[in-house]
Amino acid sequence: MSIADNKKAFFDYFVEERYEAGIVLEGWEVKAVRSNRAQIKEGYVVIRGGELYLIGMHISPLAAASTHVVPDPVRTRKLLLHAAEIRKLIGRVERRGYTLVPLDLHYTRGRVKCEIGLAKGKKQHDKRETEKKRDWERERGRIVRQGI
Repeated sequence: MSIADNKKAFFDYFVEERYEAGIVLEGWEVKAVRSNRAQIKEGYVVIRGGELYLIGMHISPLAAASTHVVPDPVRTRKLLLHAAEIRKLIGRVERRGYTLVPLDLHYTRGRVKCEIGLAKGKKQHDKRETEKKRDWERERGRIVRQGI
């Protein structure tokens, strides 16, 4: 079940591989995510010290958040992957010009997971071509509905 999607990532990047990563969240963040108050459109993944971190993901705190916790909606959150996967991703990002982008937030067996994609950036003409294809699919759907 999807919580939040990053549709902008598919417009800006060619996503070649996908990985499911766990996220280190605080208690108030889990409650806020469960009430659909998460947004990953502005988020991106960085590598620091051999670990992956999700920066820029916004989780709006609930009004009933704990009184002893000061919520930070855009704090840096650590991503959890197997060590071999992290080494593989680090090698690709450093050597071949790839980048890591968060694609969506979802539940897997009751846990909040983040799907990250190994992606290459699109050039402007690629973005225009994607837009043309999307418009054509929409128009073709209209024609088919009207014709039948």
